[in-house]
Amino acid sequence: MNLPKTPSFNLQGKRALVTGAGRGIGLASAVALAEAGAHVTLTARSENEISSAALAIREQGWLADSKTLDVTNLEEVAQFIETSEPFDILISSAGGAKHRPALEVTEADFDFTFDLNTKSAFFVAQCVANKLIKHQLPGSLITISSQMGHVGGPNRATYCASKHAIEGFTKAMSKELGAHNIRINTLCPTFIKTPLTEPFLQDASFKAYVEDMIALKRVGEIEDIMGPAVFLASDASALITGSALMVDGGWTAY
Repeated sequence: MNLPKTPSFNLQGKRALVTGAGRGIGLASAVALAEAGAHVTLTARSENEISSAALAIREQGWLADSKTLDVTNLEEVAQFIETSEPFDILISSAGGAKHRPALEVTEADFDFTFDLNTKSAFFVAQCVANKLIKHQLPGSLITISSQMGHVGGPNRATYCASKHAIEGFTKAMSKELGAHNIRINTLCPTFIKTPLTEPFLQDASFKAYVEDMIALKRVGEIEDIMGPAVFLASDASALITGSALMVDGGWTAY
């Protein structure tokens, strides 16, 4: 009997770009890809964080370097990707928000959230995809979206809108990139313990609300992201594109 063979999760020989890699989900994703064998380039605005992280990854015997990069500077992004070797894998993790009631959102709040979360993610993916197409290479593009890209939440109108938009362009781009054997997906976490969420989770009532909404009754850890990131980056997900991988503990099941 010829048994089927599980596709490989090994990323050896692949080059990966991770934005927002200085801390939290971005850093965890970079570590996961490096551990799986990829050569990872960590980018963020904070030079000290990414250079220290890249060094720590290399000290484990894995491959990593760093590049200080502001993803909202689209000219800088395009120049960096154009002058780099093609990246087989992208994890676009740079993001943020200014949470406030919808009736109090300012134009500056809106522009900040969309420029960082949506516009930058779109054009980073575009640049990486164009470079892959130029060299006739396959690839896997992953944007860190959110459970809030599929539901609504109080005080999160602009954040939800920015993440819903990411889900939209991911589906649309998958239709165009599929012919080039380039996959594009989103990874959608619930509340994960990171420096970004820590101030919110210190509020006992807010933490109780979050845990009540999550079927597994716990806030996520950054380690919960690492396996899904490798899965979407690897051949193990070879037929998955235009999809959202929910890592939400069951939040969106309600």
